[in-house]
Amino acid sequence: MKVLCIDIGNTNVNYGIIDAQTTFEVGSFSTKQFKDSPHFLTEFHKLIQGRDFDAISFCSVVPNLNSAMRAILEPSNKPIFQLTHETNKGIRLNYPKPSEVGHDRIANAIAVKSYHTIPAIIIDMGTAITFDIITDNGYEGGVIAPGLGLMTQYLNEQTALLPELTDADLVSPIEGFGTSTIQAMQLGVSVGFSGMVEALLKHISNALIANGYNEPIVLTTGGSTTNLTQNWNNQTQFVANLTLIGLASAYECATKDCCN
Repeated sequence: MKVLCIDIGNTNVNYGIIDAQTTFEVGSFSTKQFKDSPHFLTEFHKLIQGRDFDAISFCSVVPNLNSAMRAILEPSNKPIFQLTHETNKGIRLNYPKPSEVGHDRIANAIAVKSYHTIPAIIIDMGTAITFDIITDNGYEGGVIAPGLGLMTQYLNEQTALLPELTDADLVSPIEGFGTSTIQAMQLGVSVGFSGMVEALLKHISNALIANGYNEPIVLTTGGSTTNLTQNWNNQTQFVANLTLIGLASAYECATKDCCN
């Protein structure tokens, strides 16, 4: 079954047609563009017209865009499923307040349960960086920290002289120490970001092992993985479009009334 999956995030809206773990016609646009331009709604509707899919599955961390997205999707006359903590049938949420779990994080967890071994730690590097823990008991919880974009944006906005780093600055690591403001910031962000991720991962892994679990696999997803140091990146398995894959699985679980 081919499912058009849409992930409405704080920074970007990502979409693609998913068949199991195979992805087709993946793309993205800025959430700000979606919010600010009424004409863009028509353009996105045109984008999905004529595409070959059987159903639609979406999730959102921007609730005030949900009705606009549904208005775009309904003319397709395809079944529409919105993943929330209430509609989720794909994984048990072993969490005191399931309503607090981001719906994209639920999608990630469902994808891992469907296609990977557990225990697992998912690191999703978006606007915020999230760590999510999946065991045989289901979704157990996680950690939330500032993402790379927030770090660089804060340095620029809260200081008078520090510039805004470009994407090119962030993917050009240097050795040693900085001999310019850009290089100093570059090292502080790239090496510091990797160090933060590594420290949080070690903390979570140790907690799992202390509770009797085997060494977890570590999966990464999201655009900021390219900014991790290569040594650290080699320790993890990158999975592109993990959230979209999870949305497709979430739809199938909901329609088949899977036991989570």
